[in-house]
Amino acid sequence: MDFVSPIVDVAARLWACTAKRVTYFRRLSKNMKILRSAMDELKSVYKDVTERVEREEKLQKKRTRSVENWIRSVEAMEREVRQILEEGDEEVQNKCSGTCCPRDPCDRYKLGKALPRKIRAVVALRNKVDHFQDVAVPLPNPLVIERPLEKIVGLDSPFLEVWRLLRSEQVGIIGIYGMGGVGKTTLLKKVNNNFLKPSHDFDVVIWIVVSKPTTLEKVQEALRNKLEIPDGRWKNRSEDEKAAEIFSVLKTKKFVLLLDDIWEPLDLLKVGIPVLSTHRNKSKVVFTTRSADVCRDMEAQRSIKLECLAWEESLTLFRTRVGENTLNSHPDIPKLSEIVVRECKGLPLALIIVGRAMAGARTPQDWEKKIQTLKNYPAKFPGMGDSLFPVLAFSYDSLPDEAIKSCFLYCSLFPEDYEISPPHLIELWIGEGFLEEYDSIQEERNQGEEIIERLKDVCLLESGRSQKQEYLKMHDVIRDMALWLASEHGKKENNFLVKDQVGLIRAHEVKKWNEAQRITLWESRIEELREPPCFPNIETFFASGKCMKSFPSGFFVNMHVLRVLDLSNNYELVELPVEIGNLVTLQYLNLSKTSVENLPVEIKNLKILKCLILDNMNSLQPLPSPMLSVLSSLQLFSMFNSPYKGDHRTLLEDLEELEYINDLSLDLTSVSSAQALFNSHKLQSFTRRLRLFNCKCMNSVRLSPYIEMLHISFCHAFKDVQISLEMGGLQYSKFPRQECCLYYLCHVYISWCSKLLSLTWLVHAPNLKFLSIDDCGSLEEVIEVEKSQFLAIDLNFNLFSRLISLSLINLPKLRNICRWNQSFPSLREITVLGCPRIKKLPFDFNTGMNKNLEKIIGEQEWWDGLEWENKDFMLNLTPYFRTTQSSKRLEFPFVPLQDRQISRFFQVPLGYVDV
Repeated sequence: MDFVSPIVDVAARLWACTAKRVTYFRRLSKNMKILRSAMDELKSVYKDVTERVEREEKLQKKRTRSVENWIRSVEAMEREVRQILEEGDEEVQNKCSGTCCPRDPCDRYKLGKALPRKIRAVVALRNKVDHFQDVAVPLPNPLVIERPLEKIVGLDSPFLEVWRLLRSEQVGIIGIYGMGGVGKTTLLKKVNNNFLKPSHDFDVVIWIVVSKPTTLEKVQEALRNKLEIPDGRWKNRSEDEKAAEIFSVLKTKKFVLLLDDIWEPLDLLKVGIPVLSTHRNKSKVVFTTRSADVCRDMEAQRSIKLECLAWEESLTLFRTRVGENTLNSHPDIPKLSEIVVRECKGLPLALIIVGRAMAGARTPQDWEKKIQTLKNYPAKFPGMGDSLFPVLAFSYDSLPDEAIKSCFLYCSLFPEDYEISPPHLIELWIGEGFLEEYDSIQEERNQGEEIIERLKDVCLLESGRSQKQEYLKMHDVIRDMALWLASEHGKKENNFLVKDQVGLIRAHEVKKWNEAQRITLWESRIEELREPPCFPNIETFFASGKCMKSFPSGFFVNMHVLRVLDLSNNYELVELPVEIGNLVTLQYLNLSKTSVENLPVEIKNLKILKCLILDNMNSLQPLPSPMLSVLSSLQLFSMFNSPYKGDHRTLLEDLEELEYINDLSLDLTSVSSAQALFNSHKLQSFTRRLRLFNCKCMNSVRLSPYIEMLHISFCHAFKDVQISLEMGGLQYSKFPRQECCLYYLCHVYISWCSKLLSLTWLVHAPNLKFLSIDDCGSLEEVIEVEKSQFLAIDLNFNLFSRLISLSLINLPKLRNICRWNQSFPSLREITVLGCPRIKKLPFDFNTGMNKNLEKIIGEQEWWDGLEWENKDFMLNLTPYFRTTQSSKRLEFPFVPLQDRQISRFFQVPLGYVDV
């Protein structure tokens, strides 16, 4: 029976194998049903997962690799299962007719065998979903994120400059500054988007809007997000620890950090930015701000001031906003559009806002109405009061105190495009009491100059220069914004009233001024009034120009809180109303350039008057004594370029009695009056400007260290200067012992002093800016010492290093300006006429290379005869030369520019007129 066991074993194995295969046949339909059900469940889960992934991707996230692989596996599995199920359905339907046997047992077997495996695979895929913690993760930050940007007009030049500096290894920090709305952010966006091009080697470009208030935490958080510093190294860390994390990332990269809208200095090292001067990767920081101070405080190696657009660029930008359809809707509209563009004065934001507002105006009548609104009531123009002015006002809001804010708003009292004299403006501020923290006028002037510089630095004031005189201006749109602020955002329209060239002002208009705080009239006059007007709140009144011949009767009666009265530049005004004496709150009175002959005696009632200015008053009669001496609060008295007809010694005696006087400008016409001034230590030490005219026998002049302006003319015996030192001793001009003893002297004008041989004493005037000498027939040298002698005086400055203008006219014996060459780094203009013996200019090779020099004026014959050490030097200076055909002149008493109110209404010639 031994042979039976193997047979049974084989039979058992065959049965097991056969039974298993039979099971595949028998369970085919059931397994297909199970697979179909499992696949349906998997597809439902697949749909949930893909929808979740899509939601995350819309949030700028990226699906994980495991999820991506799972989705691909499910999609592949779906295709495979679909094929198996199709084959199974076909197998079930294709049985032998009349039986349950398959036509192809082999295929059915293979199919039945594959189904369980596929079921297990589908279930496994389904179960994988339970292990997904996240289906997507945040996208890695790109090298640079593109910033939305509209069509740009007029920024090509500053953009190229910034891009050039970004490529320079010598520059690490670049500051872009300018007034609000000028296009700083637009320029920075253009720089940012240019990094989308592959033509650079920076690893990362980071954009951060800093804005107000500036916080270290805000900037660090923005950097953390860009640099993808993980939570574990960031949360619950101190500022220093966060800075260290930022530093550890950035020190390995070559980066560009773009900081937009900085209002106060940001300490980059505290943020975590590596020191760029030592950073081996040559990274860059570029920032925008409204303040030049921020550029300095952040140690920008280059500061770029963004200016308003030129005319053609302004017109292009405006017309793109208006649209061609509107511009072409009537032939008059293109010309009218030019009027609107002029009102915006090149400020891009204003052009954009006004352009949008004009886009719907399709008739000339609509344009004309809106132009009148823009000119006369700009705050009511669409978009100005609610969009433009609030943006610009951020600069005003950021001013540090109310005094500076008041000083800024005050500048809006001048007309559009008015050239404001800085000294005149500061004196007005003093009269208003804006600067009364200080005891002396000089200290208040210093504070006023600091305020002007601050307002210029934050681009709320602009500086300029005409005919050697520096002036201030307000951009028209900034001025409109200032008037809007002064009117409390339009709620008090007549708070600041400025009437410019309106001709005759009718009585009914004057009645509307009763709530005004400040009124200024320019080239305008008031008709006779039936009854005195009432101005209960008025603190400031200007009336300037040629139109005001007199004031209506009782005009000043009801001005009970008036502090500042400026009637200057009214040449036809010959008499003051006596009620001015009732203005007991008055602190500032300016009658310069009027034809007033007599001051009413009632002026002695002005007990708190602080400033009295009587410059350029050719008709003024002697002041009745004791008018001045009873003005007990007077600190500033100016009678400059006014040919006083009384006894100057009496005037000086009255001034001597004033306890608080500390700022004098005097015009003296006799040796005795000059000597009286020189003998008064008090008056001389307070004399800021001195004009000596026709003092024929005066051979020397005694100067105080505090003198700022000196004008000497027709003093034929004048030869030299004595300098009064503070200790009371006198030193002659050549070698005073006290260093820089004429530190404040800025302006010197010498004419018709026939015995004058030199002005060597000027070596002790380090801040000399303007020097004019004419018709001094004996003058041979301006500075007659050798360079070695000059150096031996041990002065800590270079001679003429701050000189802006030099004028030498009709000096037949003049051989030298000085005996050695100077660089003249500040020089803008030099005039040499009627000086045939000057054969060499004292310029070194750097003169003209500093971009300040504008012109050299002289006769062609003189220029051609000059001797040059180097021909290249002559070629460098030749483009600046301007020839003049004649030096014949009409002589008249000189009026220094420093004392003129620069205006478009009146200009005094500069000492001569070509004929």
